[in-house]
Amino acid sequence: MRTSTRGSRRLVALAAAAALTTGLLAGCAEDSDDPSNEGGGNGGGGKTTLTVGTFGTFGYKQAGLYDEYMKLNPDITIKENVTTRTDVYWPKVLTRLQAGSGTDDIQAIEVGNVTEAVQTQADKFVDLGKEVDKSQWLDWKNAQATTKDGKLIGLGTDIGPMAICYRKDLFEKAGLETDRTKLAEQWKGDWGKYVDLGKQYMKKAPSGTKFVDSASSVYNAALGGETTAYYDKDGNVVWDKSEGVKKAWDVAMEVATSDMSAKLKQFDKPWDQGYANGTFATVACPAWMIGYILEKSGDAGKGKWDVAAAPTAANWGGSFLGVPTASKHQKEAVALAKWLTAPEQQAKVFAKQASFPSTPSAYSSLKPAAATTEYFSDAPITEIFSASAETIPSQYHGPKDQPIGTSITDIGILQVEQKGKSPEEGWDAATEEIKDVLGQ
Repeated sequence: MRTSTRGSRRLVALAAAAALTTGLLAGCAEDSDDPSNEGGGNGGGGKTTLTVGTFGTFGYKQAGLYDEYMKLNPDITIKENVTTRTDVYWPKVLTRLQAGSGTDDIQAIEVGNVTEAVQTQADKFVDLGKEVDKSQWLDWKNAQATTKDGKLIGLGTDIGPMAICYRKDLFEKAGLETDRTKLAEQWKGDWGKYVDLGKQYMKKAPSGTKFVDSASSVYNAALGGETTAYYDKDGNVVWDKSEGVKKAWDVAMEVATSDMSAKLKQFDKPWDQGYANGTFATVACPAWMIGYILEKSGDAGKGKWDVAAAPTAANWGGSFLGVPTASKHQKEAVALAKWLTAPEQQAKVFAKQASFPSTPSAYSSLKPAAATTEYFSDAPITEIFSASAETIPSQYHGPKDQPIGTSITDIGILQVEQKGKSPEEGWDAATEEIKDVLGQ
């Protein structure tokens, strides 16, 4: 998700692909579906209440940014409304945007939805390009949220370069290598080698544990390293002909039809409990997953988790903050959105939970908090994610990225993984859902 050189930016161009995942920036707070006073109102004592609609864990509360901003601006009160899953969050936002009421003052936009927002909802958002110095962000990150006539509807938050997070204590019990560098060499260049290691793990797996959380996790990670996902460079839907999708599906099916998966649906409560109970040994780990593991594994996971380079450089995730025109406090909301996404604040979120900034000027100062580094066995988190970000292939997005991806992971893959259907039956089930999504 980052690099400070123009040449590297081109390598990462449009890279936040595969963010079609079902819940990027995984959720940790309780869902809230009630924007204060229809998108912001006056709190007690004459204060202005600004509502921020997010999905999952953006890290602003966890890094103390809301408290810091309210201290700097005593006339502002901030309320965050969190929905766990983006596939639940975004349809609600669309409904409120179209109604022209009920939105939060700031709405987060996930990369899998940003093309749809740009192409169909741009008139419902404030043009933030007139409010900021756009050179603060990666060029390709700005491009994702910019309309053909130059309107910038969202300010970049994080991006999602890939790693593998693993439980080194479980690896040791299974008789596997635990050194992060040697592990990375074992699966370097091929997700199939990662699956092969899973087969070895299962031969001596500690009781009650599996190698990986889900086949969907592997699918999303593998797809993030491909050049073609669901759309081609001309905006044509090509998911059913995409070589990238086929490769990611095939490796996911190896997992789904084996005994190495915990068969969990990502971002649901049983998945959260799997972290807490130590029921799986590895998870595909984009940068934002660090904060999720910290929260869900809790104190019991401290020093047991480690981080290694992924088989291939890949991107999974990344988001934006937009200000709906329906906000009753546009000026104040724009100021808050600018402050939250500024390089200094993005660096603070990284320090807390390793969400990788989309602002290159922050990169030279990036340093995880000591507690985060200690939790992940002193892994060189900055270096691992930076190396991934520098070589992520370009990938194009389309307006239905997120629902197409969700159809494949939450219907197609789960039919195989949880219901025992054949890979062919799973693919057919996903196909039918995608046809419905696309109106075919």
